[in-house]
Amino acid sequence: MPTGLFITLEGGDGSGKSTQIKFLLRRLQTRHINSVAVREPGGTPLGNGLRQLLKFSDIPLSPEAELLLFNASRAQLVADVIQPALERGEVVLCDRFTDSTLAYQGYGRGIPLERVEAVNMAATGGLKPDLTIFLDLSPEEGMGRRSTTRDRFEQRFEQKGIMDFHQRVRKGYLELASKEPERWLTLDARLSSREVSRLIWRRVEPLVGGIRP
Repeated sequence: MPTGLFITLEGGDGSGKSTQIKFLLRRLQTRHINSVAVREPGGTPLGNGLRQLLKFSDIPLSPEAELLLFNASRAQLVADVIQPALERGEVVLCDRFTDSTLAYQGYGRGIPLERVEAVNMAATGGLKPDLTIFLDLSPEEGMGRRSTTRDRFEQRFEQKGIMDFHQRVRKGYLELASKEPERWLTLDARLSSREVSRLIWRRVEPLVGGIRP
């Protein structure tokens, strides 16, 4: 059984996930707590290849193909990186995980949630985060923060209305968080990055208290 701590960060583009993972990883390392940060899709040679395909390829992909490809990357990441690190008693920080697929491919793309959950389960063997941090930001603000260049994944929604898509994704995240409030920490991503970091650490610090350096 895993003995480490598995923390995921979720949120739309521009919400500051990457910044907060760096802050949190630095806090853990300064306390000599073994930790690793990974992202989805990616983190393995297979995952990095699939990341290029999903985000930057011109190849048309159906919602079901996206679902399977994201989870192929996830299965390899769990087997090669996440599960071994947890078994060593480390803290694993992951930029997106199964909740992201539920939000984007389920609520956003319209694949039935039970189908998304079944594929997620097959890819992860039932692994769930101990804590999921959701950085909540309206799609309008999020897109205002990010580069004007959109990857191929996002361009697939242009004809259907990119803002409507991101609204559905945000709604999905909020519904998922409301179903498991004990696992989720929802924070207002409009706060300063320093304040968000402080609030995250306030929740995480008690959880890592029992993890020895």
